[in-house]
Amino acid sequence: MIPRLGVNIDHVATIRNARGSQYPDPVRAAQMAVAAGADGITAHLREDRRHISDDDITRLRQEITVPLNLEIAATDEMLEIALAAKPHAACIVPEKREERTTEGGLDAAGLHNHLSHFVRELSQNGSRVSLFIEPDLRQIDAALSLGAPVVELHTGAYAESFFANDISRTEAILDDLRQAAAYGAKCGLEIHAGHGLTFDTVQPIAAILQVKELNIGHFLISEAIFSGLQSTVQKMKQLIETASTGDEQ
Repeated sequence: MIPRLGVNIDHVATIRNARGSQYPDPVRAAQMAVAAGADGITAHLREDRRHISDDDITRLRQEITVPLNLEIAATDEMLEIALAAKPHAACIVPEKREERTTEGGLDAAGLHNHLSHFVRELSQNGSRVSLFIEPDLRQIDAALSLGAPVVELHTGAYAESFFANDISRTEAILDDLRQAAAYGAKCGLEIHAGHGLTFDTVQPIAAILQVKELNIGHFLISEAIFSGLQSTVQKMKQLIETASTGDEQ
């Protein structure tokens, strides 16, 4: 099965907010991504609202025709918003105000007691809960214990090592990702992956048999500056399909 592509439109909002204007509109970007073949839209509503806003989430729920994956921190404020928005999926992520972007996976094992309430409430409200974690078997076991049906494996370290040309580390992290994906799927979890993926790095991840969805954002929005959003999304879809089917490029 070819992995689904979820397009994260956060950084369209980043550009908008840099000028405090009404454009570019992330909802318009989401609609364009869908027209180009995106299977879902991902948006991270941060505590400091540095990019996506509450109104963006409301409009996305009203105006897009594919599933919305809402990324949130495990806070009471975000839980209340997610319960009201009722997105198709709610991905719980770690969040620090001082970070530029998400720096690693959620410590589902260490935060088990804190997270249980969020997983339960979101699930009962109809959202499919995902935990954004490192490719670590202990974290997968914690996700199972919490009752989350989905985990998203953090691919940031893999991407960083690839661009640092650290071949041995890249292969080691890829092996960790493959083992975690196989173990999680065997335990009954649906496996997603994302963070830092580009045209150059996506295919080894898309080729992992158990990965059912990839969430990619910053690179797609960046590349769209040069190539346009539609062609950029279409090329990413093609690379994912090629990697998952084993067809030669």
